[in-house]
Amino acid sequence: MTDGQIAASKESGLTEAEEDVLDQIEEENVDFVRLQFTDITGTVKNVSVPASQVEKAFEEGIWFDGSSIEGFVRIQESDMRLEPDPETFAVLPWRSDGDTASARLICDVVNTDGTPFEGGPRQVLKSVLAEAEEMGYTVSIGPEPEFFLFEKDEKGKATTIPHDSGGYFDLAPKDLASDVRREIIFTLEQMGFEVEASHHEVADGQHEINFKYDDALSAADNIATFRAVVRAVAEQNDIHATFMPKPISAINGSGMHSHISLFDDEGNAFADEDDEFNLSETAYKFMGGVLNHAEAFTAVTNPTVNSYKRLVPGYEAPVYVAWSDVNRTALIRVPDAAGASSRFEIRSPDPSSNPYLALAVVIKAGLEGIENDADPGDPVREDIYEFDDAKLDEYGITTLPGSLDSALDALEEDDVVREALGDHVTEKFVEAKRADYADYKTHVSAWEKEKYLEKF
Repeated sequence: MTDGQIAASKESGLTEAEEDVLDQIEEENVDFVRLQFTDITGTVKNVSVPASQVEKAFEEGIWFDGSSIEGFVRIQESDMRLEPDPETFAVLPWRSDGDTASARLICDVVNTDGTPFEGGPRQVLKSVLAEAEEMGYTVSIGPEPEFFLFEKDEKGKATTIPHDSGGYFDLAPKDLASDVRREIIFTLEQMGFEVEASHHEVADGQHEINFKYDDALSAADNIATFRAVVRAVAEQNDIHATFMPKPISAINGSGMHSHISLFDDEGNAFADEDDEFNLSETAYKFMGGVLNHAEAFTAVTNPTVNSYKRLVPGYEAPVYVAWSDVNRTALIRVPDAAGASSRFEIRSPDPSSNPYLALAVVIKAGLEGIENDADPGDPVREDIYEFDDAKLDEYGITTLPGSLDSALDALEEDDVVREALGDHVTEKFVEAKRADYADYKTHVSAWEKEKYLEKF
């Protein structure tokens, strides 16, 4: 910005970052901007405004009816405001026609009095991160969301026919979706992502794209953006992308393994080169907190009925509340990394989760572990899938909840996870998920008909 522009910015009340956004809008010939936020389920909501209204959005916010958004407020208290975060501005490549472009800004939700809305998922995460900051830490997250690409039928409806028959790390011709992945990566890079790797996953039609670790808030924003990009690019190629955890029986489901570490003024607070696993006492305490509250936060990190079809033995999904450096059956895996890269990976979350809430509950659990000197116990290097009940008891290993209903019970009994979500989100989240489970319980599935209709 020039000196004149800076002076004008001060007069208008806009920050330098907001002025930079207005400059980019003009340079990119953006005509519409989508103001985005998520409801408690993680569904992205948006309102489009003409580019000419973005300055007003920065100064005054954009009003909307909060009673129409799942998990927000009652109709008698419906007025709410969106406040765009200028750091999240990005042009949407798939909405650009060469002459004009569309862009997006991720927003925070505020009340009529200007205070943050406690039921906004992004605010929930920001509150937990503020606690981390008070303890002297910033949180780094490296997510690995997996997804499936399926064919559509002649009516354009999604099927569960995989787009290809490739396997783990396969190349074309089996990996027919390599061009689609490349297009997704180019789109992400145009939006500011730094993509580290992409590959075909184990199941037919299953894929993974890894983007560079970032601070936790940016990581959550990136996950929400990533899902939108994948769906948009898939649609352009006349295929369907889904982040449903287990769309097909008897094959691997999709997870969202997340690498986590804390940084303080001296660098990576998880690093200790004198430790066998290159982890510090802080890292072990954080890990202990995550393990202690894993059963309770599973309702948030794995929030659908379908999530629990993935969390079963035999399909590379974690079932057991334990940690290991070699064992992928455990909830937490410690990769071979040191120094600035020291970290551990939590393997249970799936990509159907609300990224803001999922990261909030995991981080809160870890911070509680630091505050209370939690002990994660010893690593388990054996195949836990082979353990019988007696050996599980001997090692003190418990299992993650086997259903959404059980996970919700655990959540309601855990003060730390409820505190992370806040009273409002806890109440609305549990209410919505209990309704999902009640609907599921009364549904008669195709499997039941095939199994029992002619037998009895």
